[in-house]
Amino acid sequence: MNAQQTQTKIKKESKNKIRVEFDRTSRWTRFKIKYLSASFLGQVIFKLFRLVLLLGISYVILFPFFSKIASSFMSPSDFVDVTVKLIPKNPTLNTYKQIIRENNYFEALFNTAVLSLLCAVIQTFVCCIIGYGFGKYRFKGSKLLFACVLLTMIVPHKILQFSLFNEFRYFDIYGIIKAITGKTIKLTGTYWPLAILSFTGLAFKNGLYIYMMRQFFRGVPDELEESAYIDGSGVFRTFIQIIIPLSIPMMITIFLFSFSWQWTDNFYTTLLIPGTAKSIKLLPSIIEVPKTLDTNYAGGNLYTSAIRNTCGLLIIAPLILIYMFCQRYLIQGIERSGITG
Repeated sequence: MNAQQTQTKIKKESKNKIRVEFDRTSRWTRFKIKYLSASFLGQVIFKLFRLVLLLGISYVILFPFFSKIASSFMSPSDFVDVTVKLIPKNPTLNTYKQIIRENNYFEALFNTAVLSLLCAVIQTFVCCIIGYGFGKYRFKGSKLLFACVLLTMIVPHKILQFSLFNEFRYFDIYGIIKAITGKTIKLTGTYWPLAILSFTGLAFKNGLYIYMMRQFFRGVPDELEESAYIDGSGVFRTFIQIIIPLSIPMMITIFLFSFSWQWTDNFYTTLLIPGTAKSIKLLPSIIEVPKTLDTNYAGGNLYTSAIRNTCGLLIIAPLILIYMFCQRYLIQGIERSGITG
């Protein structure tokens, strides 16, 4: 028995050694197939190339922002110091303080917020109604009207500059106001021109908003409305209780677009609210050098440019905060609009 047990033990040990050697050989073979093949090396080279390309593109896009943010904290002496590149030697908040104090930043911020909120709310609901009409109803001349909507996206705004100004400088409705009062109404210098343009669906980028809403409503099943009509709901009630709740993500997207573009608009506000520094101060009017900041020295040009860039940063800072909290709704609405890619 002892001899048989010894032979059995020797056989098991030899089998185990063979199995271990086979496992080592198979693992090495799998390793060579997976990591030393031409396809794997090609994938590694492609991923490295993609990483380097993305880093380069990110640098080109983000570097101007980093340089503007860094220069906003520089003192006047940093602009004549050749050793200063992006990190200031004498960081200061004096530029921000003087812009906020002398350029009436908070007054312009409040006025711009009120105007942007007013236009964004009106444009969101008006474009929603117009887009619903184009997306769900077929009537004679609908294609022609929608072509006119698309035309508003193509025609440059400066072509309409003179006619827009005269329309609101001498505002009248088919001569009715002049027939009653004997004169026209001057609406320039107030919020009324932008509110009227928003209410009539003719404001800045409204053609794009109507197109986006139309594309969204075309993807809503007609069975939802038909079932509501069978239950006795009218068109208005169906729109309020069924369509609007479904279109909330898209409406948030339109609201954010409208709010952001009105916030940074310089064409309509300068044209229809002339002399904003005297009547209604808006954020675009704060881009000027405060008198207490001395730019009359060797690096004055660089310092002046940094001051104007700081004004721009103060203008877009609220939009960045809004985007940080609302980007999910913005992306979701764009995906549902049918114009992705």
